[in-house]
Amino acid sequence: MSHRPTGAGAGLPVAEIVARLGGTLRGDASVRVRRFAPLERAGEGDIAFLARAGQGRLLESCRASCVIVPEEVDPGEHFAAAIRVRDPYLYYARVSQWLQQIEAPPAPTGRHPAAVVHETARLAPDAYVDACAVVEREAVIGPRASIGAGCFVGAGAVIGADTRLLPRSVVMHGCQVGERCTLHPGAVIGADGFGYARDEHGAGVRIAQAGRVVLGDDVDIGANTTVDRGALDDTRIGNGVKIDNLVQVAHNVQIGEHTALAGCVGIAGSARIGAYCFIGGGAGIAGHLEIADRTVIGGMSLVSRSVRQAGHYTGAFPLDRHENWSANAAALRHLAELRDRIRQLERRLDPQNNSAQDKS
Repeated sequence: MSHRPTGAGAGLPVAEIVARLGGTLRGDASVRVRRFAPLERAGEGDIAFLARAGQGRLLESCRASCVIVPEEVDPGEHFAAAIRVRDPYLYYARVSQWLQQIEAPPAPTGRHPAAVVHETARLAPDAYVDACAVVEREAVIGPRASIGAGCFVGAGAVIGADTRLLPRSVVMHGCQVGERCTLHPGAVIGADGFGYARDEHGAGVRIAQAGRVVLGDDVDIGANTTVDRGALDDTRIGNGVKIDNLVQVAHNVQIGEHTALAGCVGIAGSARIGAYCFIGGGAGIAGHLEIADRTVIGGMSLVSRSVRQAGHYTGAFPLDRHENWSANAAALRHLAELRDRIRQLERRLDPQNNSAQDKS
């Protein structure tokens, strides 16, 4: 967001929030808010939100200057201002970004004296390269981009406008990062994929990884996450993809727009994940398979075959539609009891045969 309200340093006027983001305002439109706070700890100058109508009792003790509530909730009369919206959590996300921007100090430009920038690299005049960062030959750093302390940008890499590389993140040679992306500390974009052939003795022979990584716009990459470059084709991450910490994305993987991956997910080579998918923490996805758009994979699940129909899938023994897996998992908890009951029934039906089996 580039808009800055009048007097931004003194907070954000509630009237401007509603004018820009919508919602129904009740109370004093001139109230200013400076930060978000939890309902139970909010005070003067704070804005808080109530996620669900069923939690309305939490408003009784809240002392925020402004509160965001679901449309069906009556916030009461003791708030200076209140905003009714359809989705308070989404509204909170958008206001929080705006507040962070207007309260942040002005971004520096240029380069730190301790930065190392190759003479053929191209830096936008309002970009910034911090101390001990390295920008190699013919790399391109876009407008208002920020390269944090200790970062590495390889030869020919492209960093889009308004993108932030936080300290010690890495973009290897030839890779492209779109606009408004964030790479958190320790993220590595463009390491070699795990590609080896076997010789006649079974020893590994490395396959040169000639592809790139191409990140779309508005992509977030978590701390210590790795996205490997392609072997021949590129590894591609679509616009708006959000990837948590400690995720492994192998070579030639394709991830569709606005998909989200939680922490510790592992994706093997050449897997294709659709758009608007949600992959739970610790899930493992085998290589060379496809996952349909808008699919949800539960945490710690093992995906060993393609998922061609959108739905909620969970489990590792084997993967199944979530409703089937839940029923089977419930039955599994009673497996020992069911075994004993079957044995009792067998004894009743054929007592002589079962007696002989017991003795053996």
